Amino acid sequence: AQADYDMADLAVEMNLESARIARAACDKFSTLEKPRFVVGALGPTPKTASISPDVNDPGARNTSFEELRKAYYEQTEALVRGGSDVLLVETIFDTLNAKAALFAIEEFFDHSGERLPLIISGTVTDASGRILSGQTVTAFWHSVRHARPLAVGLNCALGAALMRPYILELARVAGDTFISCYPNAGLPNPMSDTGFDETPDVTSRLLREFAAEGLVNIVGGCCGTTPEHIQAIAQAVSPLAARGLGAGVFYREAA
Repeated sequence: AQADYDMADLAVEMNLESARIARAACDKFSTLEKPRFVVGALGPTPKTASISPDVNDPGARNTSFEELRKAYYEQTEALVRGGSDVLLVETIFDTLNAKAALFAIEEFFDHSGERLPLIISGTVTDASGRILSGQTVTAFWHSVRHARPLAVGLNCALGAALMRPYILELARVAGDTFISCYPNAGLPNPMSDTGFDETPDVTSRLLREFAAEGLVNIVGGCCGTTPEHIQAIAQAVSPLAARGLGAGVFYREAA
């Protein structure tokens, strides 16, 4: 992603130092009763291995699986060296891109002899209930479940209210895996101080409802959320029990 800004040569340093800063902050505030963990995030790129950038040439691609694999391997190595406890492949809009990231992570684990927990988070882009490359939430999960993540979830694009049916679907089909959810603070609103509609009270109330219904294990905030949002979310869900694990759904349902 940094290549668009002529900063590709700084990608390793940026990930390494970011993880180190987070590691120092976590170490400063961790206690035996409440440990803090560094989650090293591998976010999306502006390129996609599944979708043509040219409507007149459906077969065209602006990247390849191998190019993505190399970039994600480099990023993974830097995040782990910096002190990450968990790896997060997030804001997934193209499952093939995600598979390149998962392949690179597994390759790094094999080479280093070290394994970290993994979280996978897709992004549903609109009311179709699909990620940009066309998969439903259920199809997305079955495409990545082989990675055996600690948690699978959704983030970005939608606010909590619009994300609810897709979290409900994911919690049902991924019954044997923890569920994460960190929505945007509603929809973009240029008149708002944060650029988004939802205040901390609104976002935290909605996520509390998710937790009370037993839909989620990990909650947070994405675009438009502030430290005040995160504080309100933590306070709202802390008294509630986490979602329990059950059985996964392996069969294909009729449309």
